[in-house]
Amino acid sequence: MTTYDSIQYETGDAIATITVNRPDKLNALNAATIDELHAAFGEAHRDDGVRALVLTGAGGKAFVAGADIAELATMGPLNGIRVSRQGQDAFRFLETMGKPVVAAVNGFALGGGLELALACHLRVASSKAKFGLPEVKLGIIPGYGGTIRLPRLVGRGRALELILTGEMIDAAEAHRIGLVNRIAEPEQLMAETRALVGTIVANGPIALAMALESVDHAATSSTGNALRLESDLFGLLASTDDMREGMQAFLEKRAAAFKGR
Repeated sequence: MTTYDSIQYETGDAIATITVNRPDKLNALNAATIDELHAAFGEAHRDDGVRALVLTGAGGKAFVAGADIAELATMGPLNGIRVSRQGQDAFRFLETMGKPVVAAVNGFALGGGLELALACHLRVASSKAKFGLPEVKLGIIPGYGGTIRLPRLVGRGRALELILTGEMIDAAEAHRIGLVNRIAEPEQLMAETRALVGTIVANGPIALAMALESVDHAATSSTGNALRLESDLFGLLASTDDMREGMQAFLEKRAAAFKGR
């Protein structure tokens, strides 16, 4: 297992837990931290024993409170593009790695932190969490996928309000608009997140991967193309041992023992 400086990486019960560990900086994302996150995502992707990921932040204040402004302040046009694409590439890898990812948002999820949460498939928020994309207050825009993922998740109007005002919303409002899936009290956040992930990983891992692929493909495809891929994936699953095990277990009224093949 790789040793990291700015994050913590742990595995157990088929779950990889990745914690952004810069609490003195409110877990702000600098280039080195994004590189480490990308490497950790790859480590989890390659590990057949990992069936899902949980992302969270260290300390009690922040999930990730944004990008490292001191670092961003030195940008010029060309390295500004590189900074944006570094985050985009890491977050897109996470989103498409074929394993479910749940963000446990324990505090501020602002700017790049909200964009990281948006790249996760599900979000569980502490009741004290705060969300926002304040980039316009700094004279920039979200650069790690926020202008794409947020409208797809909550709708164009609500997303534009958050992006153009730069204002924060609380966990209750984030839940109301569909930005987060569940809210938990701070002391129960990780337990509730792990319970949700535990329910997910009890299902067929190949089916989970293909469900994620179908949903992701449909976001940018015509209905006809999306339906064709769905039927192709549906048919492909019929060739797996997991499908036969799942259906036999149902008929025998027992829990399925999926092997991922």
